[in-house]
Amino acid sequence: MILLKPIVLSICLIAISCGKINFIYSGSENITSPLYNKAIYTFTGDKIPNIYRFASRYLGVAKDPEYRLNINVEETKTKRAVGSNQAVSKLDYDLTYDYTLKRIGNDCVILDKRTFSKFSYVPKSSGYNFGSDQSLEKMYELASKKSLEVFVNALTDINLSSCDNEE
Repeated sequence: MILLKPIVLSICLIAISCGKINFIYSGSENITSPLYNKAIYTFTGDKIPNIYRFASRYLGVAKDPEYRLNINVEETKTKRAVGSNQAVSKLDYDLTYDYTLKRIGNDCVILDKRTFSKFSYVPKSSGYNFGSDQSLEKMYELASKKSLEVFVNALTDINLSSCDNEE
């Protein structure tokens, strides 16, 4: 009985002191897009596999689309360090994402947005390296995700019912 009182008191104090802790993650995953389930999107240019996955996360899948979004991706690789045996020891990647949002029916351009991403990669030249390949994949993933977040954030600042190309 004497041992029970301190245990109950400790549990009560812990519960009271932790009462204001919020365990909900509030990162950038909570970005809401005004285009979600309202747009069809197409990709042109270089193939970046990660952008397909993130596009469906940020833009959804429209059953009755009101808008058409074209996403053009251009990738430039620059060899920064080449060894004496001509093996590349460092690559720079420049990614350019061009977004063109149009209203379906009247080809009204609502938004033209260009975003850029740069990162460097150090490949392993001694055969297949799983960790190195996963690292490159993660860099592409972060670049695609950030670009889509910038685009979605730009949508919140514009009126989707007005045209950019109206005279």
